[in-house]
Amino acid sequence: MLILSEIDKRVARIKRHKRVRKNISGSSERPRLCIFRSLKHIYAQVIDDRKRITLVSLSTLNPEIKRKEKYQGNIKAAKMLGSLLAKKLEEKGIKKVVFDRGGYLYHGRVKAVAESTRKGKIVF
Repeated sequence: MLILSEIDKRVARIKRHKRVRKNISGSSERPRLCIFRSLKHIYAQVIDDRKRITLVSLSTLNPEIKRKEKYQGNIKAAKMLGSLLAKKLEEKGIKKVVFDRGGYLYHGRVKAVAESTRKGKIVF
């Protein structure tokens, strides 16, 4: 039986991410919402690739999320992150984004961030 090491899994994710990033790019009209997840936290950035600037950056390390949730590496914290992200984007006047799942499966915490951001009236 073949067992994938942690390094092999990381390399495979990076390959998937590069393959997706060939086709996805953020602009001023539709910036890219990029997700990164670790075991303990999840991070989200909204990036304008043409200007090469980060417009909004949030994570579960935010005091607003940390206060409400004891453990930040779960779906509940990811949902809070998505709703907080939608509020921040609305303040900046951004209504449409391109979703970049970062090579991760659209499942679990990544899906929770996406769905709660959509509930906040952000289109992607």
